[in-house]
Amino acid sequence: MMSGLFTIPISGLKVGQHYFDFKIDKAFFEQFEESEVKKGKLSAFIEADKRSSHIDLTIRISGAVSIPCDRCLGIFSQPIDCVNRLLVKFGKTHDDNDPDMITVPPDENDIDLKQYFYEYILLALPIKRVHSDDSSGKSTCDPEMLEKLREHVIGEENESDPRWDELKKLMNNN
Repeated sequence: MMSGLFTIPISGLKVGQHYFDFKIDKAFFEQFEESEVKKGKLSAFIEADKRSSHIDLTIRISGAVSIPCDRCLGIFSQPIDCVNRLLVKFGKTHDDNDPDMITVPPDENDIDLKQYFYEYILLALPIKRVHSDDSSGKSTCDPEMLEKLREHVIGEENESDPRWDELKKLMNNN
């Protein structure tokens, strides 16, 4: 898949509102070798408000990605729905201070949004990534893996250390 599939033209846009629609699938994620997301089916809808000095992009990405569960390592479908804003300014000086603003040379013909799509999708993922519970509140994780985890869980030790018991007595007396 070529990077040109996720570009929008900027040189020929007239002042006003413009709309673009992109499909994101498995081939998109294969371009990012180290990605934990390997598959997905998403749509990216872009509303571009072109003005004389800049373009204001509103990017909405929705759909689902397949990611590994943090608990059982099984793959599950995680819904994604995010809206992000990107301001594209025209100029010669490049400023990296604001991550939501990019500067492009005035003679640039288009903008490749592939990296922005990828970052927005990753930022929309929850911190804790586990299978959802079913209607009765039970985990839908792989039961075999959960059983193996229970076998290796170290329980609390109920035996007390007599040295600490004597110190606790001293603290309680004061």
